[in-house]
Amino acid sequence: MTLTESNYYSSESNMEFMSVSQYKQFKKCEAAAMAQIRGEWEQPKSTALLVGSYVDAWFEGTLGKFRLENPQIFKKDGSLKADFQQASEIVDRVQADYLFMEYMSGKKQVIRTAELFGCRWKIKIDSRLRDKIVDLKVMRSMERIMGKSFVEYWGYDLQMAIYAAVEEKAKGRKKPLSTYLAVVTKQVPSDLEIIEIPKWRRDELLHEVECSMPHILAVKSGAIEPERCGVCEYCRETKKLKEPIDFELVGLSTAERKAIFGTL
Repeated sequence: MTLTESNYYSSESNMEFMSVSQYKQFKKCEAAAMAQIRGEWEQPKSTALLVGSYVDAWFEGTLGKFRLENPQIFKKDGSLKADFQQASEIVDRVQADYLFMEYMSGKKQVIRTAELFGCRWKIKIDSRLRDKIVDLKVMRSMERIMGKSFVEYWGYDLQMAIYAAVEEKAKGRKKPLSTYLAVVTKQVPSDLEIIEIPKWRRDELLHEVECSMPHILAVKSGAIEPERCGVCEYCRETKKLKEPIDFELVGLSTAERKAIFGTL
């Protein structure tokens, strides 16, 4: 299958290829991942997600298409509704910063595929420059989350590890690429950073992915039944009560129940 802009997010593409978002969904909830791959469930678009998507579309030069696909965020006169006005302000903020715009000046939405860890992966690079790749992130803030950098907490370092590995293999590069996050926050005023993900960190995470892939591929192929995490949006939406549970189990995911109480 040859990937294009029109079929990149299709069910057929998701079944044939692994992606970073799909990998992270498998690690979070296998049942939700399989439901998304089959086209049986789609995660609802939140206001926060749409604000980020607006900024993405501005950089890509596809605001016209974005307007057609998301008419609910615009007023009749074509201006953004109040909840989304911040997206326009973020665009103004990043345009005023030379370094941010320089790192986002590469070729946009570059699709690459390559085989890693027993399967084909797909990536879409926000900004591809000669010796570096950059991914745009529109964040609530850059504060640490549960004692971790937001980069590690949300797996953005893992994302750049996969992106670099796929790009290097697809293009036959022998010299490693540099990888960066171009981050802007939704705070008032917005904060900005260009954050490097070093190669040593990417190598650590690639090893973790390699160890996880045999199980994930077995689930994706149907050889192993996908496990429900029990707490995500998909599990809540499709939940069917079977019997009462003990009070100590309330609010725990399947993985947490196993870790604390053994197999349940």
